[in-house]
Amino acid sequence: MAGYIFTLDSLDSLKSCIKKGCYSTNLSAPKNGLWMIHHEGTFADYCGMKPGDSVYFFIDRMIYGRGEMVDIEGDCKYMNYPRALWPSFPEFKNIKDEMLLDDESNLCNRCVCFFKPSPGFFENGIDMDDMLASNPQKIRMLRTLWKLSFIKVDEEEDQALRDAILKRNEASIGSSVDCFNHDSAFHESLSSKVSSRHSLSVKDVLFSCKDGSKLRHEMAIEVAVMDMLSRCKESIFGRWDYVSHQVAASPFKPIDYMDKMDVFGYRKIEGFGTISKYLTIEIKKDAAKKDVINQTMKYVDWINQEYAYGDYSMIEAFILASDFPEHVVKYRDEVCARNYMKGRRPAISETWTNLKLIKYKYNELTGMLDFEQL
Repeated sequence: MAGYIFTLDSLDSLKSCIKKGCYSTNLSAPKNGLWMIHHEGTFADYCGMKPGDSVYFFIDRMIYGRGEMVDIEGDCKYMNYPRALWPSFPEFKNIKDEMLLDDESNLCNRCVCFFKPSPGFFENGIDMDDMLASNPQKIRMLRTLWKLSFIKVDEEEDQALRDAILKRNEASIGSSVDCFNHDSAFHESLSSKVSSRHSLSVKDVLFSCKDGSKLRHEMAIEVAVMDMLSRCKESIFGRWDYVSHQVAASPFKPIDYMDKMDVFGYRKIEGFGTISKYLTIEIKKDAAKKDVINQTMKYVDWINQEYAYGDYSMIEAFILASDFPEHVVKYRDEVCARNYMKGRRPAISETWTNLKLIKYKYNELTGMLDFEQL
């Protein structure tokens, strides 16, 4: 499973989150009746959460863990109140009875996720430098934790975080000693409150961002894609066991200058833990231009180098845009090929051309996006 590292501002906040077994991002208000890009990015992150995903907390250089997301009435994440993703600021008196976190201060908490200690949240945290040094080859996303409420990490990085925390706290495993307190009463109380109206729905996000058949923000398209790939076993993009967005795809450098893949994922061989395919999706809200072809191929080469280790056949790449002019399609056909050797005895020469072009369109009837392969 994946893992999440949530940032908090104090130990009191940490104790409160762990005791209740829930986390919710405190979002700023929408501006002029519209979500901003950073709001949409947070919603995309929540869309990817699944029961069993690991939970860690980051406070003042220290990392605490570990817990895991739990299924409460069918899911591990919900809207805090019905239509919480509509970009308005509701009156507390009108929604109080339907709020999962029901204090007036929680109006800005639009989404909430639930977790339990597994095996426990140890009071003995690990300094960020020690964590990075514990397994530098596997820890990638932690290095990009900057100006974010939380980040998602893949299975390898999750395992590296878990290993470091468990080794540091081996003597406390299976004991409540030196662990933060968790009370299951809050989870139990939710059974009578959670309903289908709390299910995380991205329709309001897409509707508020629509501009005819297109969306105004590429991040809103990421929300739709993350939602679909996390929920659906099959889609026009295929089946993927792990998906994330805004994933670093360049050598380490100042965060603001790092290249990031809009969507990244991988698929395993069914019934086994072996990764067989990697995914990258580059998203453009308007018609694609030639430079997006080069940009996507740069990400293909990065995945080949960092994840597939020379085997281009493991990579499936997509560009998602509102339209593709003929000259862009022609350019794709001209330059999107990679020759590589597969195997050694015998050595087999192969050519990779697996870059697909997908058009999107906002559907007024369904409130979702429709996709069509060119």
